[in-house]
This record gives sequence, C-alpha cells and structure tokens, in this order.
Amino acid sequence: MRLDKFLKVSRLIKRRTLAKEIADQGRITINGLTAKASSSVKIGDELLIRFGQKLVTVRIEDLKDTTRKEDAANLYTIVSEERIAEEI
Repeated sequence: MRLDKFLKVSRLIKRRTLAKEIADQGRITINGLTAKASSSVKIGDELLIRFGQKLVTVRIEDLKDTTRKEDAANLYTIVSEERIAEEI
C-alpha cells in the first residue's frame, strides 16, 4: 500500500494530499529511510513522522483499503512520541 494512502486510511493525517505534501518535504521515514508519498509500506514497518514540534514513531500493524473511524487506530501502534526542542 502507498504511504500517503495508509496515512489517510489510518487517520494519522486527515487528507491524502496533505500526507503527500508532508512526505515530499522529507518529514517521514520508513525504517530509517526517507520516504516519498508513493513509497510502499507493509505490516511491521516503522514510520517516523515529524508533525511541527513533535516526532511520532508508529509501527504498522494492519493494512486495509478502507476503515471506519473507530477501527482506524487498530492499524498502527504508537511506539514513541517526543517533542523537538525549539532551535534559537
């Protein structure tokens, strides 16, 4: 499954176009490698996503083409979440 589609279906990022922009800016890595929106993800992959002043690491647990809002959180597990110190 494409990275941008997974981010939208899992509701980590609300819109696929926004997921594509974030990936194209180099703010997402898959297993330590910088990812593009078209990168392929599979179960067990670890994503590191930079949201503003926050770094979130998630592990992919399941892949589905569509999912209900209540079930979206079951597609991934949050491994860590940390704030980035502001640079002066």
